[in-house]
Amino acid sequence: MAVRMKEKYTKEIVPALMKEFSYKSVMQVPKFQKVVLNVGLGEAIQNIKLLDSIQKELTSIAGQKAVITKAKKAIAGFKLRAGMPIGCMVTIRGDRMYEFLDRFISLALPRIRDFRGVSPKSFDGHGNYAVGIKEQTIFPEINYDKVELLHGMDVVICTSAGSNDEGRALLAHMGMPFAK
Repeated sequence: MAVRMKEKYTKEIVPALMKEFSYKSVMQVPKFQKVVLNVGLGEAIQNIKLLDSIQKELTSIAGQKAVITKAKKAIAGFKLRAGMPIGCMVTIRGDRMYEFLDRFISLALPRIRDFRGVSPKSFDGHGNYAVGIKEQTIFPEINYDKVELLHGMDVVICTSAGSNDEGRALLAHMGMPFAK
């Protein structure tokens, strides 16, 4: 499956983007650099055991081990001290990234209730795209019966695109269902 998305990129998307933006060289075409999955969990302050299950879920979704993130500074209002475990994240690159993007676009996104497409405005100005997901159960790897806590996550797709338009075109050619 990983090969399918990578082949589509090299055989179909690169020529289409070269024509669309009239690039002179193949090296100018934007490409995917990494995908970051991040779960921030405020409830982890009271119950640190929740992070273990979230780490296992992220590991099964990404196909590689997730790391537990710690708080950088103390916030007294949230009873949070610096260094406390507060979330989980995993960075995916290479073939695993293409495989994840394939599963995310073709399997996970259509399973969201009342799904009308992802926002076309969630770009950061440099062609990177971020989308928030309300439930982790949209991924086929997650067994709904074994879920301890429903939580959301952030999916950040980093590209080498220089502008939002280039990044949007790259994701649109990849099959990302943008809302009209």
